[in-house]
Amino acid sequence: MTNDIVALIDYYEKEKGIDREKVLAALEFAFISAYRKMVPGADAIETIRADVDTKKGDTVMYASLECVADDDYVDKFNEVPISLARKSKPDAELGDSVDFNVTPANFGRIATQTAKQTMMQRLRMAEKEMIYDEYKDRAGDIVSGTVRRFEKSDVLVDLGKFEGRIPSRERVVTEDYNIGDRIRVYVVAVENETRGPEIILSRSHPNFVRRLFESEVAEIADNTVELRGIAREAGYRTKVAVASNDDKVDPVGACVGLRGARVKNIVRELNNEKVDIIRWSDDPAVFVVDALKPANIRTINLDQENKVVSVTVDEEELSKAIGRRGQNCRLTAKLMGWDVQVSKDETQHEQFEERVTDAAHSLGSQLGLNDEMADKLFRAGGASAELVAQMPAEYIAQALEVSQEEAEIILSKVKPVDEAPVAEPAVTPVAEESAETAPVEAVVEAPVDEVADATAEESSEEAESTEA
Repeated sequence: MTNDIVALIDYYEKEKGIDREKVLAALEFAFISAYRKMVPGADAIETIRADVDTKKGDTVMYASLECVADDDYVDKFNEVPISLARKSKPDAELGDSVDFNVTPANFGRIATQTAKQTMMQRLRMAEKEMIYDEYKDRAGDIVSGTVRRFEKSDVLVDLGKFEGRIPSRERVVTEDYNIGDRIRVYVVAVENETRGPEIILSRSHPNFVRRLFESEVAEIADNTVELRGIAREAGYRTKVAVASNDDKVDPVGACVGLRGARVKNIVRELNNEKVDIIRWSDDPAVFVVDALKPANIRTINLDQENKVVSVTVDEEELSKAIGRRGQNCRLTAKLMGWDVQVSKDETQHEQFEERVTDAAHSLGSQLGLNDEMADKLFRAGGASAELVAQMPAEYIAQALEVSQEEAEIILSKVKPVDEAPVAEPAVTPVAEESAETAPVEAVVEAPVDEVADATAEESSEEAESTEA
C-alpha cells in the first residue's frame, strides 16, 4: 500500500494540478479519520496529528498531550504527568504539549484501506476549490471543450483539468451533440454550492454571440465599433445593433467583412443561425425601419410615453415584417426595448372600397335601386348597365336575394336602354318624313339655280331674234 500512497500523491499533483500541500493535508485528514474509527477511545483525544512520509509512504500517528503535575493527572487521553513527559522531552514544563507516538501495529496497511474514500472526498473538494479559484474570474469568456457524457438533458464538457456543465436551459434546441464533439461554449457563471463549485456553460446565451463578434471583428475589439444591443432566439435568429465611433468606419460593413467572411465564421459557429446586423440609431422611427427589414414600412406612429411604436405595411409585406412565428417583430422589440406593433395598411383597401361604393351608387341611380342592392349587384359582376343586361334573371335573383319577378323588373329597366339605338319606332317617322318632304325641297330649293339659268337662256334667245 506504500506505493499506492505515493502514486496517489503524484497523480493529484501532476494530473489534477492540485498543490502538494493540499494533497498531503487531505491525506493526513483521512488517516486521522481512519485512526479515530480503528482505535477505541481515540475520539476522546482532542489533538491527533498524522506524519506521512511521501517517499516511503509510511504514516506515523502522534497524540499531543498537555503536561500536568503528577498529582493533577486526571485525563489520560489528553494529559500526561510531568515526570513521564520529561522522559520523552527533558525540557518539558507544566502546560507544554508533548507529542507521543500512538501508531498501532500494521496501521499503514489497514489505514490506507479505511482512509481511501475519505481521502478521495477531500481531494475532490480541493479540486473543486481550485476550479472556483481559477474560473471565478473567467465568467463571461468563451472556452473550448469536448463533450464527455450526458446526464439526463444536461451535457458535461471536458475542459481539460476540469469539467463543466451545459444545463438543458442553456442548450440550443436545434443542436445535437455527440460524445467526443469539440465545441466552444460561453462560461455563464461559476457557482460555489454546498457540494462544491460548478462551471455553468452555455451555447444559447446572447453574450455568446457578443464574444464571437469581439473575437472576429477587430474594430469591435478596439472599440471603434460598438455593439449596442443583441436580441437572440437561439438556433433560429439573432439581431445585432452596431454603431461606429468613427465616421469613416461603416459599422455594418466592418462586422460583415470582405465578402461576408467575418459574419460567415460567426454563422458557422452558430450552426447556420440567421444573424441580422443593423445600424443603430437613437431615433426609434429610423431604427425600426432597419430592424424590420426586408419588410417595407408604410407608416410609423410613436408613443413616447408608453414606448410603443406602431407600424403599418402592405398586405403582401405583413408576413415579412412579423417574421416566422413572430420572430422578426419580437426580436426588434427586444432590441429596441419598445413594444412593436405591426398591422396591415388599410389605406389602399379603403380607397378601393370608396371607388366601388361610388360606382355602385351610380349604377343604382340608373336602375332605381338603393345603395345596398346596387352594391350587391355591382359586386356580383354588374359593373355597368350593359353587363347587367347580359345577366340571367335567375343569377340576379340569387345575387340580390330577391324573387324572380323583381329580377325581371330590374332587367326590364336596363334592356330598353341597351336596345334604343336599333329600335324602329324612333327611326321610322323620321325616315317617312324625309321621304315625303324630299320632293318639296327639291321643288322649292333645288331649282333656284336652274331658274336663273333658264332666264339667262331666254334673254339670250330674245337678243338673237332681235338681231336677226
